[in-house]
Amino acid sequence: MIKRAAAAPLLLAALLPAALAGCGEVEETPSGTGGGDGGRGGTLTVFAAASLTEAFTALGKNFEGSHPGVRVRFDFGGSSTLAQQITQGAPADVFASANPATMRTVTDAGDAAGPPRVFARNRLVIAVPKDNPGRVSGVRDLSAPGLKVVLCAVQVPCGSAAKTALDAAGVRVRPVSRERDVKAVLTKVGLGEADAGLVYRTDAKAAGGEVTGIEFPEAAEAVNDYPIAEVAKAPAGALAEDFIGLVLGARGRAVLAEAGFEAP
Repeated sequence: MIKRAAAAPLLLAALLPAALAGCGEVEETPSGTGGGDGGRGGTLTVFAAASLTEAFTALGKNFEGSHPGVRVRFDFGGSSTLAQQITQGAPADVFASANPATMRTVTDAGDAAGPPRVFARNRLVIAVPKDNPGRVSGVRDLSAPGLKVVLCAVQVPCGSAAKTALDAAGVRVRPVSRERDVKAVLTKVGLGEADAGLVYRTDAKAAGGEVTGIEFPEAAEAVNDYPIAEVAKAPAGALAEDFIGLVLGARGRAVLAEAGFEAP
């Protein structure tokens, strides 16, 4: 009896380290690589309309600050190009488009994880160089002979909106070039390579003193709604949900308003 009693503590002592090691393995969680929880690192890839560059860059820094170890990678460009890339399999977690029609390219292909949600609105202004060499004061001036006007390509949301606004004004414009996105239009105007261009109000504001934005009433006929959605099979699904929550929340609304976007 004495031998059995002595053996029991010895057996427990031998088993205890293994049991503790097993507990440690259960509790330890490896760092995420992009698809796990929002607090253990990884990369979130956001495809977003070029007009969202400044606002989303600011929100990306905010997101990284609240998600230690996470890096937000943005791909800004023309919404139609980004939508096509997503439907062709480009790895993205979030898509934010400059209009619902382009978002439908993604949803119709079954490449959105859920229904898109509109988070902002934007409207066009006439952008002119700061010295306004063409003496543009309104939308009808855009049809003046010899005036160099640049517009977005028609398939891009800013180009589609421009067509709607110009049609509403009854103005016919022959642009000297059609650009891939609104930032390209803004660049040409800012460099003085064009006398005027139609850009979003937010882009004219972001350019500071490089260009002047001229409001025109017909822009109300072409206000763009901006939808956002998680991409189906997003590599970083949990992070995508968190980022969309940030955009739709109070912080997102404040940053977007500061950039010149309208509430939906």
